[in-house]
Amino acid sequence: MHIELRYVTRFVYPSPVWDSHNALRARPADEPHQRVISYSVRTSPPARLFTYTDNWGTQVDEFSVADEHTELVVDARASVETDPRPQPDRTTPVSALSAPSFREQYWTFLRPSRHVAWTDEMEQTATDLVGKADDVAAGAHSIASFVTGRLSYQPGTTEVGTPITTVWDTRLGVCQDFTHLAIGMLRAASIPARYVSGYLYAQDPASSDFDDQEEVVVQTHAWVEAAIPGFGWWAIDPTNDTPAGERHVTIGRGRDYEDVMPLRGVYHGDAEAKLAAEVTMSQTVVSERLPDVPFDQ
Repeated sequence: MHIELRYVTRFVYPSPVWDSHNALRARPADEPHQRVISYSVRTSPPARLFTYTDNWGTQVDEFSVADEHTELVVDARASVETDPRPQPDRTTPVSALSAPSFREQYWTFLRPSRHVAWTDEMEQTATDLVGKADDVAAGAHSIASFVTGRLSYQPGTTEVGTPITTVWDTRLGVCQDFTHLAIGMLRAASIPARYVSGYLYAQDPASSDFDDQEEVVVQTHAWVEAAIPGFGWWAIDPTNDTPAGERHVTIGRGRDYEDVMPLRGVYHGDAEAKLAAEVTMSQTVVSERLPDVPFDQ
């Protein structure tokens, strides 16, 4: 599938700021099922990019604006080709998860992390689900399906730092929360799991009934990858209970959201920024419109 992407973030400050330092993670990953045809970043005021790959394999574009400014616009564009992803054959027994070599290889993704700390109740539920499964992939999918069924997708009910214990109790959240809870339950059941940040070509991120609109405006999406012994990482989207496919565009991976935040920055000045961010996905030409800043909020 051919997909054109445009990620725009616009900051407006009521008084001048200066020495703005930023780290952007917006370039799609290059991998067997996803090929980057082109990628570019423009900033206003103009800034020189310093590009590197972080510890988790995600490209980071750092830039700074030293002079005073009252607006900062980051405009990243990419063109990608995506293919169907391979699926595990579902013959790996659950007992394979206890192999010392497997646990050592994926140890980082079996431990709690900043946004993923589970309770005994979550662990018991996850362990029961995997214990009833015929194989590891079936167990991982059972957990993803459980999360899909337990939570209701409702924007505005959580924040970045909302613990998964709160999400578990309220049963409300967005894709980030679905993903963090699924990761916690997978890890609790001894299935290594990592956070994937990217975009989903769909008007409704919580529905598996994908539309065929030529252009859609979306938010950053998230899903999980579970490590299957003998297969590798398997991508599952717990928000809509489906394996990740051609409509999922991967940007980066990490232990949780903290490792793949799209744009992180600091600046000098007393002004508090007004922020607007928008992602446009299209199969042809992406709109040139800049997102409006919500001054009324």
